[in-house]
Amino acid sequence: MTRTRARAAAPDQACAAAVDLARSAVEEDVRPDEIGDHLGVESEGDRIVTHYFACLDRAYRGWRWAVTVTRASRARNVTVSEVVLLPGAGAILPPPWVPWSERLRPGDLGVGDLLPTTDDDDRLAPGFTETDDETDRQMIFEYGLGRARVLSPIGRDLAVRRWHAGESGPHTPIAHAAPAQCSTCGFYWPLAGALRTGFGVCANEYAPDDGKVVAADHGCGAHSEATVVPHQVEPAVPILDDHLYDLEEEPSEADLAGSVDDASSDEPLGHS
Repeated sequence: MTRTRARAAAPDQACAAAVDLARSAVEEDVRPDEIGDHLGVESEGDRIVTHYFACLDRAYRGWRWAVTVTRASRARNVTVSEVVLLPGAGAILPPPWVPWSERLRPGDLGVGDLLPTTDDDDRLAPGFTETDDETDRQMIFEYGLGRARVLSPIGRDLAVRRWHAGESGPHTPIAHAAPAQCSTCGFYWPLAGALRTGFGVCANEYAPDDGKVVAADHGCGAHSEATVVPHQVEPAVPILDDHLYDLEEEPSEADLAGSVDDASSDEPLGHS
């Protein structure tokens, strides 16, 4: 019955004992005071062992020297194969390398710079591509117009997310303080095609987004209906101070006639 798990090979005794040889190999390139204690050995294969030494250089804290030694079959002499400086668990390492095409950010492209696109760029599609999506049906008519590729649905969705989350989207302080959305502004010019319902171009020269693509639910203080003509001011009712006298209503003719009758009946009873 064979074992399913391989057992790690033990380090070659002659190679593992060549600590001084490994240290001297490091001392050929650096000062002795930059080499620390021997940290151990690791078997790399048949008659191949790597010795580790602490690195005392202040610029490489947490690193360690690795010296790989080996010997030929049936040979007693051990030779140095490689000397390298490797990072340890606490070493300070640079960030992972990122290709230049993935490091670019909006605004990095300067005058004279070229940014080529690959043939398999998923943001673009052939200009003659036909799709069943009615929102992308305008792509059919690109054939023969001189454009080899046009915006693909993926590229369109990426642009929509970027524009909607940017400075011309609804989640900005100026949009929150706006009296109304761009979709109700007279200076809002909707885009054509699938983006018509969500985006347009600002055509107000006094607006901060003049000539830029803005979201329909964006807004600013230059909204066409922001300035409302005030209503004509009606004169206020005059205030009459009646603190010093009382106002009485003017008596009617019936009240006056009744007063005359009452006066004629008030003669003395004993008058003949």
